Formats: sequence, structure tokens, C-alpha cells
Amino acid sequence: MAKRVKNPADIGALVRSARKEQNLRQDELAGVSGVGLRFIVDLEAGKPTAQIGKVLQVLQTLGCSIDILAPGERKK
Repeated sequence: MAKRVKNPADIGALVRSARKEQNLRQDELAGVSGVGLRFIVDLEAGKPTAQIGKVLQVLQTLGCSIDILAPGERKK
């Protein structure tokens, strides 16, 4: 199911939800994603300065994808 993300807190909530659905602890997700535990904690808390490359790594590990629509491409 597609979810609209408007801010870092939305990304954090999505990551937390996907992680829990896959029965992963934060430290386990960090290990398989190649990032630190502190990064996962901060990401799930909605840290606005999280490194985009690491965010993408975590999302890919969880099986999530990102679609970015240019103005005018948005479905109504």
C-alpha cells in the first residue's frame, strides 16, 4: 500500500512499522542495513538531518521503494 510521506517523522514511522512487521529489532535492522543502531533510532524518531544515502539503504533492506513524482504527475 502506498503511503504519502510529507516529513522525516513520516519516514521514521514507515521504517518502524516495516521493521516491526518483519519482526526485526532495531539492532538487527542496523546490522543487515550496514548502518549503526544510533542511526536507526534517530531515523525512526524522525531526525530531519538523516543522511539520504543511509535512509535509502535502510528502506531498500526493508523492501520499500520510493517514487518521486514531478509537479503535474501526481495522481488525484
